[in-house]
Amino acid sequence: MAGCGGTSPPESAPLTGVPGPDGVGVDTGPPTVAAAQTFMEELERERLELSMKSARASWVRATHITADTERLAADADVELMAFNARMAREAQRFAGLPLPDDLARKLHALRVGDSMPGPNDPDKRQALADVMTALQGMYGRGKYCPEGADESACENLGQLSQRLADSRDPSALLDAWVGWRTVSAPMRDEYIRYVELANQGARDLGFSDLGALWRSQYDMPPDDFAREVDRLWGQVKPLYEDLHCYMRGRLSAQYGADVVPDQGPIPAHLLGNMWAQDWSYLEWLVMPGANANKADKSEVTQALESKKVDAVEMVRYAERFFVSLGMNPLPDSFWERSMFVRPRDREVECHASAWSLDWQEDLRIKMCIKVNHEDFTTIHHELGHIYYDWAYNHQPILFQGSAHNGFHEALGDTIALSVTPSYLKQVNLVDNPSQDDTEVLLKRALDKVAFLPFGLLVDKWRWQVFSGEVPPERYNEAWWQLRREYQGLRPPVARDESSFDPGAKYHIASSVSYMRYFLAAVLQFQLHRALCKTAGHDGPLHQCSIYGSEAAGKKLEDMMALGSSRPWPEALELITGEREMDATAMLDYFAPLHTWLKQQNQGRTCGW
Repeated sequence: MAGCGGTSPPESAPLTGVPGPDGVGVDTGPPTVAAAQTFMEELERERLELSMKSARASWVRATHITADTERLAADADVELMAFNARMAREAQRFAGLPLPDDLARKLHALRVGDSMPGPNDPDKRQALADVMTALQGMYGRGKYCPEGADESACENLGQLSQRLADSRDPSALLDAWVGWRTVSAPMRDEYIRYVELANQGARDLGFSDLGALWRSQYDMPPDDFAREVDRLWGQVKPLYEDLHCYMRGRLSAQYGADVVPDQGPIPAHLLGNMWAQDWSYLEWLVMPGANANKADKSEVTQALESKKVDAVEMVRYAERFFVSLGMNPLPDSFWERSMFVRPRDREVECHASAWSLDWQEDLRIKMCIKVNHEDFTTIHHELGHIYYDWAYNHQPILFQGSAHNGFHEALGDTIALSVTPSYLKQVNLVDNPSQDDTEVLLKRALDKVAFLPFGLLVDKWRWQVFSGEVPPERYNEAWWQLRREYQGLRPPVARDESSFDPGAKYHIASSVSYMRYFLAAVLQFQLHRALCKTAGHDGPLHQCSIYGSEAAGKKLEDMMALGSSRPWPEALELITGEREMDATAMLDYFAPLHTWLKQQNQGRTCGW
């Protein structure tokens, strides 16, 4: 693959430029290799201190949302952004030097590693931090309050999402779907300002826009990366189209052809998820022989409830998975400092996330855990992040990351793939779990396959926005064009530019790159296939769990320990023996289901 596997990262734009207008701390000495090494040592020391300060402020903001904690987090972010911007500018004077590979890679990581680089101008840096704090606060505090209703009738994202998951009433589903998008509509002006300021930060580093910077994080030129994700989507698109066709037929049968015609895109509010990125809550509708009038709890949810497993014990199950691979139990501080449940006394950000606050052993997760199958799997995923962070904590701070950001997500998802019926029986959670192949695969496809196009289009939309291809007056129009093209969905009611539907997604409001999730959706199956082979699994890929395999655990740890110190093809090769991302493992995994879907779709007109 073009651009992959070299020892020095490619440059997407010349490292040119001069110190910014604040002119802080610019070293004007001769650009020698020794000077570059000294510069990097000082940078890493100070960056660690500032990163810890910012992480702690962000943790407090996310777990106790007030005007004060938002201000403190913004101040810490400004300080870190100012430092990163200044260091990136100073590093430009070492461009062109014949540097050792590690040092050259660190300088590249410095330049592309900040997903939201601060502009050179200190006033604009402050403005960017303020805008992001405002957007995150609007999202985190967001509630839908029906017009004229009492405040007690207001619903947060968790409550609205639960309605989308549970209700069979199209009008109730529509109300929840539209309701959450009343939260994002006021974000539009702030987001326009964010794009302007974040683009300025990217241009100050020599990139054409923020999207070009994001696409430069993958050890290949940004245009090559854009083509690479299109190639991967081309591999898996036929599988998604057949799942979409089957789902549309079931929805049409349930709600009638006047609500869901048996051709064309599906209305986006009917798929059980606020963004229609996960169709798992429609198991009741699509499973062979399912009773559409009864929402049975999954076997795992029933088992968790019957055994009176609480939130902390759910996390213990996931910890024991990693211990079975030969890894260490989590430090005591993890259990003391994590947020496992939604507090009753304050506003918090419930979006599940994993944190390393000191780049050593202060590891935490933040979740509002519900005792159900979905969160049981999510916890395994989040601990994948935690163990990845822990494995590379010996690396310099600029290499404390995954091989590329898709690997971090893929690691957690790879572990979650091993939450199979055989695993549930091994850990004595479910005595006689269902082993029906079609059922197991269809459940997983409602999560994994359904997600693929959404995982791709979120950043495709932002790339167009950052480049100026999509101006503010077309934000919503372009969003729904992509959702129709890739997901085969349409809005359930007319949407115009007074709305800002992209902001209804956390990652848009928080400036978190989303392409990692699409890459992870592909990589997890590639890693799973290779690890199952290492574990000695014999049988269909979807029946494999690597639980208890120290050989598989050793390969995982060796890969994780690299952090981002080497190009990602080298990390991939440690586990798979391959140096190119490949979606054929996903096709192998779902092959029996794909055959079944084609049979079910006979006589239907698929596509949209």
